[in-house]
Amino acid sequence: MAESTASSPLTTDVVIVGAGPCGLFQVFELGLLGLKAHLVDALKEPGGQCIELYPDKPIYDIPAVPVYTGKELTDNLMEQIKPFGAEFHLGQEVTTVLRQESGRFHVATNTGTQFDAGAVVIAGGVGSFQPRKLDVPGAAELEGKQVHYKVRDPQSYAGKDIVILGGGDSALDWALALVDIANSVVVVHRRPEFRGAPASVAKLLALRDEHRADVLVGQVKDLVLDDTGSMKAVRVQGGDGVVRAVDAQQVLVFYGLSPKLGPIAEWGLELNKKQLTVNVATFQTSSPGIYAVGDINTYPGKKKLILSGFHEGALAAFAIKEYLEPGKKVHLQYTTTSPIMHKRLGVAHETHAEEHERKKAAAAQG
Repeated sequence: MAESTASSPLTTDVVIVGAGPCGLFQVFELGLLGLKAHLVDALKEPGGQCIELYPDKPIYDIPAVPVYTGKELTDNLMEQIKPFGAEFHLGQEVTTVLRQESGRFHVATNTGTQFDAGAVVIAGGVGSFQPRKLDVPGAAELEGKQVHYKVRDPQSYAGKDIVILGGGDSALDWALALVDIANSVVVVHRRPEFRGAPASVAKLLALRDEHRADVLVGQVKDLVLDDTGSMKAVRVQGGDGVVRAVDAQQVLVFYGLSPKLGPIAEWGLELNKKQLTVNVATFQTSSPGIYAVGDINTYPGKKKLILSGFHEGALAAFAIKEYLEPGKKVHLQYTTTSPIMHKRLGVAHETHAEEHERKKAAAAQG
Protein backbone atom coordinates (compact mmCIF):
# COMPACT_ATOMS: atom_id res chain seq x y z
CA MET A 1 0.00 0.00 0.00
CA ALA A 2 1.54 3.26 -1.13
CA GLU A 3 1.93 6.10 1.32
CA SER A 4 2.34 9.73 0.43
CA THR A 5 5.42 11.85 0.93
CA ALA A 6 5.58 15.51 1.82
CA SER A 7 5.97 16.38 -1.86
CA SER A 8 3.53 13.87 -3.33
CA PRO A 9 0.11 13.55 -1.66
CA LEU A 10 -2.08 10.66 -2.72
CA THR A 11 -4.69 11.76 -5.23
CA THR A 12 -8.17 10.28 -4.87
CA ASP A 13 -11.80 11.09 -5.49
CA VAL A 14 -12.81 10.70 -1.85
CA VAL A 15 -11.18 10.31 1.55
CA ILE A 16 -13.38 8.45 4.03
CA VAL A 17 -12.63 9.18 7.67
CA GLY A 18 -13.59 6.02 9.53
CA ALA A 19 -13.51 2.36 8.46
CA GLY A 20 -16.49 1.05 10.41
CA PRO A 21 -19.48 -0.56 8.66
CA CYS A 22 -20.79 2.75 7.30
CA GLY A 23 -17.37 3.78 6.01
CA LEU A 24 -16.89 0.39 4.35
CA PHE A 25 -20.30 0.45 2.69
CA GLN A 26 -19.57 4.00 1.53
CA VAL A 27 -16.72 2.52 -0.52
CA PHE A 28 -19.21 0.20 -2.22
CA GLU A 29 -21.69 2.94 -3.11
CA LEU A 30 -18.93 5.22 -4.40
CA GLY A 31 -17.40 2.36 -6.35
CA LEU A 32 -20.66 1.63 -8.15
CA LEU A 33 -20.51 5.22 -9.42
CA GLY A 34 -16.91 4.87 -10.54
CA LEU A 35 -15.35 6.83 -7.67
CA LYS A 36 -12.11 5.80 -5.93
CA ALA A 37 -11.75 6.04 -2.15
CA HIS A 38 -9.07 5.92 0.53
CA LEU A 39 -10.03 5.19 4.14
CA VAL A 40 -8.32 6.45 7.29
CA ASP A 41 -9.05 5.03 10.74
CA ALA A 42 -7.41 5.43 14.12
CA LEU A 43 -7.97 1.75 14.84
CA LYS A 44 -5.51 -0.81 13.51
CA GLU A 45 -8.09 -2.90 11.67
CA PRO A 46 -11.33 -2.17 9.78
CA GLY A 47 -14.71 -2.63 11.43
CA GLY A 48 -14.99 0.23 13.91
CA GLN A 49 -17.00 -0.46 17.04
CA CYS A 50 -18.24 -3.77 15.60
CA ILE A 51 -14.70 -5.14 15.81
CA GLU A 52 -13.36 -3.09 18.70
CA LEU A 53 -16.24 -3.65 21.12
CA TYR A 54 -18.40 -6.61 20.08
CA PRO A 55 -16.83 -8.80 17.39
CA ASP A 56 -18.73 -11.85 18.67
CA LYS A 57 -21.97 -10.12 19.64
CA PRO A 58 -24.96 -10.98 17.42
CA ILE A 59 -26.57 -8.27 15.28
CA TYR A 60 -30.13 -9.01 14.18
CA ASP A 61 -31.24 -5.99 12.15
CA ILE A 62 -29.17 -6.23 8.96
CA PRO A 63 -31.66 -6.69 6.09
CA ALA A 64 -31.93 -10.24 4.70
CA VAL A 65 -29.41 -11.58 7.24
CA PRO A 66 -31.10 -13.21 10.26
CA VAL A 67 -28.01 -12.81 12.44
CA TYR A 68 -24.47 -11.51 12.03
CA THR A 69 -21.64 -11.05 14.47
CA GLY A 70 -19.70 -7.81 14.28
CA LYS A 71 -16.78 -9.71 12.76
CA GLU A 72 -18.95 -11.46 10.17
CA LEU A 73 -20.50 -8.16 9.13
CA THR A 74 -17.05 -6.59 8.76
CA ASP A 75 -15.62 -9.57 6.87
CA ASN A 76 -18.50 -9.58 4.40
CA LEU A 77 -18.33 -5.84 3.84
CA MET A 78 -14.60 -6.19 3.14
CA GLU A 79 -15.38 -8.94 0.62
CA GLN A 80 -18.11 -6.83 -0.98
CA ILE A 81 -15.82 -3.84 -1.61
CA LYS A 82 -12.90 -5.85 -3.05
CA PRO A 83 -13.71 -4.93 -6.68
CA PHE A 84 -13.18 -1.25 -5.96
CA GLY A 85 -9.60 -1.41 -4.69
CA ALA A 86 -10.02 0.94 -1.76
CA GLU A 87 -6.80 1.70 0.10
CA PHE A 88 -6.65 1.65 3.89
CA HIS A 89 -4.52 3.82 6.16
CA LEU A 90 -5.02 2.31 9.61
CA GLY A 91 -3.66 3.39 12.97
CA GLN A 92 -3.81 6.99 11.77
CA GLU A 93 -5.96 9.97 12.70
CA VAL A 94 -6.97 12.68 10.25
CA THR A 95 -5.76 15.96 11.73
CA THR A 96 -6.17 18.39 8.85
CA VAL A 97 -8.87 19.04 6.27
CA LEU A 98 -8.28 22.22 4.26
CA ARG A 99 -10.05 23.42 1.15
CA GLN A 100 -7.57 24.44 -1.55
CA GLU A 101 -8.00 27.18 -4.15
CA SER A 102 -8.92 24.51 -6.68
CA GLY A 103 -11.87 23.47 -4.49
CA ARG A 104 -10.28 20.12 -3.70
CA PHE A 105 -9.21 19.19 -0.19
CA HIS A 106 -5.81 18.81 1.41
CA VAL A 107 -6.17 16.04 3.99
CA ALA A 108 -3.36 15.02 6.36
CA THR A 109 -2.97 12.50 9.18
CA ASN A 110 -0.96 12.49 12.38
CA THR A 111 1.60 10.14 10.78
CA GLY A 112 2.25 12.44 7.83
CA THR A 113 0.11 10.74 5.16
CA GLN A 114 -1.37 13.38 2.84
CA PHE A 115 -4.18 13.32 0.30
CA ASP A 116 -5.44 15.50 -2.49
CA ALA A 117 -9.15 14.64 -2.46
CA GLY A 118 -12.19 15.85 -4.34
CA ALA A 119 -14.50 15.22 -1.38
CA VAL A 120 -14.40 14.00 2.20
CA VAL A 121 -16.82 11.66 3.95
CA ILE A 122 -16.76 11.57 7.74
CA ALA A 123 -17.94 8.14 8.90
CA GLY A 124 -16.27 8.27 12.28
CA GLY A 125 -19.04 6.81 14.42
CA VAL A 126 -19.05 8.64 17.74
CA GLY A 127 -15.62 10.05 16.95
CA SER A 128 -12.47 8.67 18.47
CA PHE A 129 -13.52 6.77 21.58
CA GLN A 130 -11.74 5.52 24.64
CA PRO A 131 -13.09 3.21 27.31
CA ARG A 132 -13.56 4.76 30.72
CA LYS A 133 -10.76 3.29 32.79
CA LEU A 134 -10.65 1.62 36.17
CA ASP A 135 -9.11 4.31 38.34
CA VAL A 136 -7.38 2.42 41.14
CA PRO A 137 -3.64 1.95 41.83
CA GLY A 138 -2.06 -0.78 39.73
CA ALA A 139 -4.85 -1.03 37.13
CA ALA A 140 -2.90 0.77 34.42
CA GLU A 141 0.11 -1.53 34.85
CA LEU A 142 -2.09 -4.63 34.52
CA GLU A 143 -4.01 -3.39 31.46
CA GLY A 144 -3.99 -5.99 28.72
CA LYS A 145 -2.72 -8.61 31.16
CA GLN A 146 -5.30 -8.97 33.90
CA VAL A 147 -7.37 -5.80 33.44
CA HIS A 148 -9.27 -5.60 30.14
CA TYR A 149 -11.68 -3.23 28.42
CA LYS A 150 -12.77 -5.61 25.67
CA VAL A 151 -12.89 -9.36 25.08
CA ARG A 152 -10.83 -10.69 22.20
CA ASP A 153 -10.96 -14.42 22.90
CA PRO A 154 -13.57 -15.71 25.35
CA GLN A 155 -11.72 -19.03 25.70
CA SER A 156 -8.72 -17.23 27.21
CA TYR A 157 -10.82 -16.83 30.37
CA ALA A 158 -11.45 -20.57 30.75
CA GLY A 159 -11.09 -21.72 34.35
CA LYS A 160 -10.35 -18.20 35.64
CA ASP A 161 -11.97 -16.23 38.45
CA ILE A 162 -13.45 -13.20 36.67
CA VAL A 163 -14.83 -9.95 38.04
CA ILE A 164 -16.90 -7.88 35.60
CA LEU A 165 -17.39 -4.19 36.34
CA GLY A 166 -20.39 -2.29 34.97
CA GLY A 167 -24.15 -2.45 34.63
CA GLY A 168 -24.83 -2.01 30.93
CA ASP A 169 -25.36 -4.41 28.06
CA SER A 170 -21.67 -5.20 27.55
CA ALA A 171 -21.19 -6.19 31.20
CA LEU A 172 -24.33 -8.31 31.19
CA ASP A 173 -23.67 -9.94 27.82
CA TRP A 174 -20.17 -11.01 28.76
CA ALA A 175 -21.24 -12.24 32.19
CA LEU A 176 -23.80 -14.49 30.51
CA ALA A 177 -21.35 -15.60 27.83
CA LEU A 178 -18.51 -16.44 30.24
CA VAL A 179 -20.44 -18.10 33.04
CA ASP A 180 -19.98 -21.55 31.51
CA ILE A 181 -16.35 -20.90 30.56
CA ALA A 182 -14.85 -19.27 33.65
CA ASN A 183 -14.32 -20.79 37.09
CA SER A 184 -16.35 -17.98 38.64
CA VAL A 185 -18.08 -14.79 37.49
CA VAL A 186 -18.88 -11.87 39.78
CA VAL A 187 -20.57 -8.73 38.43
CA VAL A 188 -19.91 -5.54 40.40
CA HIS A 189 -22.17 -2.53 39.78
CA ARG A 190 -22.43 0.63 41.80
CA ARG A 191 -26.25 0.49 41.92
CA PRO A 192 -28.80 -2.32 42.39
CA GLU A 193 -30.48 -1.31 39.09
CA PHE A 194 -28.84 -2.32 35.83
CA ARG A 195 -28.89 -0.28 32.60
CA GLY A 196 -28.91 -3.27 30.28
CA ALA A 197 -31.69 -5.19 28.57
CA PRO A 198 -34.29 -6.47 31.09
CA ALA A 199 -34.07 -10.00 29.67
CA SER A 200 -30.30 -10.07 30.29
CA VAL A 201 -30.77 -8.73 33.83
CA ALA A 202 -33.31 -11.47 34.51
CA LYS A 203 -30.92 -14.15 33.23
CA LEU A 204 -28.06 -12.83 35.40
CA LEU A 205 -30.22 -12.72 38.52
CA ALA A 206 -31.40 -16.26 37.80
CA LEU A 207 -27.77 -17.39 37.61
CA ARG A 208 -27.15 -15.67 40.93
CA ASP A 209 -30.09 -17.51 42.49
CA GLU A 210 -28.68 -20.76 41.11
CA HIS A 211 -25.27 -19.89 42.67
CA ARG A 212 -23.64 -20.02 39.23
CA ALA A 213 -22.68 -16.33 39.31
CA ASP A 214 -22.73 -13.53 41.84
CA VAL A 215 -23.74 -9.87 41.85
CA LEU A 216 -22.30 -7.26 44.20
CA VAL A 217 -23.45 -3.68 44.65
CA GLY A 218 -20.47 -1.43 45.22
CA GLN A 219 -17.24 -0.18 43.68
CA VAL A 220 -13.72 -1.55 43.43
CA LYS A 221 -11.57 0.06 46.10
CA ASP A 222 -8.24 -1.51 45.18
CA LEU A 223 -6.50 -4.55 43.72
CA VAL A 224 -4.85 -7.27 45.78
CA LEU A 225 -1.51 -8.40 44.32
CA ASP A 226 0.67 -11.37 45.17
CA ASP A 227 4.45 -11.28 45.68
CA THR A 228 5.06 -11.37 41.93
CA GLY A 229 2.84 -8.36 41.21
CA SER A 230 0.02 -10.43 39.74
CA MET A 231 -3.56 -9.69 40.77
CA LYS A 232 -5.24 -12.34 42.86
CA ALA A 233 -8.30 -10.44 44.14
CA VAL A 234 -10.13 -7.12 44.14
CA ARG A 235 -11.54 -5.38 47.17
CA VAL A 236 -15.09 -4.10 46.71
CA GLN A 237 -16.62 -1.49 48.98
CA GLY A 238 -20.37 -2.03 49.23
CA GLY A 239 -23.10 0.48 49.83
CA ASP A 240 -23.07 -0.59 53.46
CA GLY A 241 -19.45 0.53 53.75
CA VAL A 242 -18.13 -2.99 54.21
CA VAL A 243 -15.09 -3.91 52.09
CA ARG A 244 -15.10 -7.44 50.73
CA ALA A 245 -12.28 -9.29 48.98
CA VAL A 246 -13.32 -11.10 45.80
CA ASP A 247 -11.07 -13.63 44.06
CA ALA A 248 -10.07 -12.26 40.66
CA GLN A 249 -7.48 -13.42 38.16
CA GLN A 250 -9.06 -11.30 35.43
CA VAL A 251 -11.08 -8.08 35.57
CA LEU A 252 -13.28 -6.93 32.68
CA VAL A 253 -14.20 -3.25 32.83
CA PHE A 254 -17.31 -2.04 30.99
CA TYR A 255 -17.82 1.48 32.28
CA GLY A 256 -18.75 2.69 28.82
CA LEU A 257 -17.00 4.87 26.28
CA SER A 258 -15.86 8.44 26.46
CA PRO A 259 -16.45 9.71 22.90
CA LYS A 260 -14.33 12.56 21.65
CA LEU A 261 -14.67 14.27 18.31
CA GLY A 262 -10.97 15.08 18.38
CA PRO A 263 -9.73 17.12 15.41
CA ILE A 264 -13.15 16.96 13.71
CA ALA A 265 -14.34 19.62 16.18
CA GLU A 266 -11.73 22.01 14.76
CA TRP A 267 -12.70 21.73 11.08
CA GLY A 268 -15.26 24.56 11.22
CA LEU A 269 -18.29 22.31 10.63
CA GLU A 270 -21.68 23.01 12.18
CA LEU A 271 -22.20 20.89 15.28
CA ASN A 272 -25.23 19.97 17.36
CA LYS A 273 -24.35 18.25 20.65
CA LYS A 274 -21.01 17.00 19.27
CA GLN A 275 -22.65 15.64 16.11
CA LEU A 276 -22.42 17.01 12.58
CA THR A 277 -25.58 18.52 11.14
CA VAL A 278 -26.31 17.39 7.57
CA ASN A 279 -28.70 18.00 4.68
CA VAL A 280 -30.87 14.86 4.54
CA ALA A 281 -31.05 14.98 0.73
CA THR A 282 -27.27 14.79 0.30
CA PHE A 283 -25.77 14.19 3.77
CA GLN A 284 -23.50 17.13 3.12
CA THR A 285 -22.32 19.01 6.19
CA SER A 286 -22.29 22.79 6.51
CA SER A 287 -19.17 22.79 4.31
CA PRO A 288 -19.66 21.92 0.60
CA GLY A 289 -17.76 18.79 -0.37
CA ILE A 290 -17.65 17.38 3.17
CA TYR A 291 -20.25 14.74 3.99
CA ALA A 292 -21.11 12.77 7.14
CA VAL A 293 -22.77 9.35 7.47
CA GLY A 294 -23.48 7.07 10.40
CA ASP A 295 -23.51 7.89 14.09
CA ILE A 296 -21.41 11.03 13.63
CA ASN A 297 -24.27 12.95 11.98
CA THR A 298 -27.59 14.31 13.19
CA TYR A 299 -30.83 15.42 11.55
CA PRO A 300 -34.53 15.40 12.46
CA GLY A 301 -35.65 11.81 12.99
CA LYS A 302 -32.10 10.44 13.08
CA LYS A 303 -31.83 6.84 14.29
CA LYS A 304 -28.42 5.43 15.19
CA LEU A 305 -28.74 2.17 13.31
CA ILE A 306 -26.24 0.53 10.95
CA LEU A 307 -28.94 0.12 8.31
CA SER A 308 -29.69 3.87 8.52
CA GLY A 309 -26.00 4.56 7.92
CA PHE A 310 -26.08 2.34 4.83
CA HIS A 311 -28.99 4.38 3.43
CA GLU A 312 -27.12 7.60 4.16
CA GLY A 313 -24.04 6.29 2.37
CA ALA A 314 -26.04 5.51 -0.77
CA LEU A 315 -27.52 9.02 -0.99
CA ALA A 316 -24.19 10.62 -0.11
CA ALA A 317 -22.49 8.75 -2.98
CA PHE A 318 -24.90 10.18 -5.56
CA ALA A 319 -24.48 13.66 -4.09
CA ILE A 320 -20.68 13.34 -4.20
CA LYS A 321 -20.80 12.21 -7.84
CA GLU A 322 -22.84 15.29 -8.71
CA TYR A 323 -20.52 17.51 -6.66
CA LEU A 324 -17.40 16.20 -8.40
CA GLU A 325 -18.97 16.33 -11.86
CA PRO A 326 -21.20 19.44 -11.81
CA GLY A 327 -23.69 19.71 -14.62
CA LYS A 328 -23.41 16.05 -15.52
CA LYS A 329 -26.53 14.02 -14.87
CA VAL A 330 -26.02 11.00 -12.62
CA HIS A 331 -28.22 8.16 -13.84
CA LEU A 332 -29.65 5.65 -11.42
CA GLN A 333 -28.64 2.18 -12.57
CA TYR A 334 -29.38 -1.21 -11.05
CA THR A 335 -26.79 -3.83 -10.26
CA THR A 336 -29.17 -6.53 -11.52
CA THR A 337 -29.22 -5.24 -15.10
CA SER A 338 -26.58 -2.56 -15.70
CA PRO A 339 -23.54 -3.68 -17.79
CA ILE A 340 -21.62 -0.70 -16.38
CA MET A 341 -22.33 -1.84 -12.83
CA HIS A 342 -21.41 -5.42 -13.73
CA LYS A 343 -18.10 -4.23 -15.16
CA ARG A 344 -17.29 -2.20 -12.06
CA LEU A 345 -18.22 -5.14 -9.85
CA GLY A 346 -16.15 -7.50 -11.98
CA VAL A 347 -19.02 -9.89 -12.63
CA ALA A 348 -19.94 -11.49 -15.94
CA HIS A 349 -23.07 -10.43 -17.76
CA GLU A 350 -24.83 -11.73 -20.83
CA THR A 351 -25.00 -9.92 -24.13
CA HIS A 352 -28.39 -9.87 -25.83
CA ALA A 353 -27.16 -12.53 -28.26
CA GLU A 354 -26.00 -14.77 -25.40
CA GLU A 355 -29.29 -14.30 -23.57
CA HIS A 356 -31.21 -15.19 -26.77
CA GLU A 357 -29.16 -18.36 -27.30
CA ARG A 358 -29.57 -19.41 -23.65
CA LYS A 359 -33.34 -18.95 -23.77
CA LYS A 360 -33.51 -20.76 -27.12
CA ALA A 361 -31.58 -23.73 -25.71
CA ALA A 362 -33.75 -23.81 -22.59
CA ALA A 363 -36.92 -23.79 -24.69
CA ALA A 364 -35.60 -26.66 -26.84
CA GLN A 365 -34.88 -28.74 -23.71
CA GLY A 366 -38.33 -27.98 -22.29
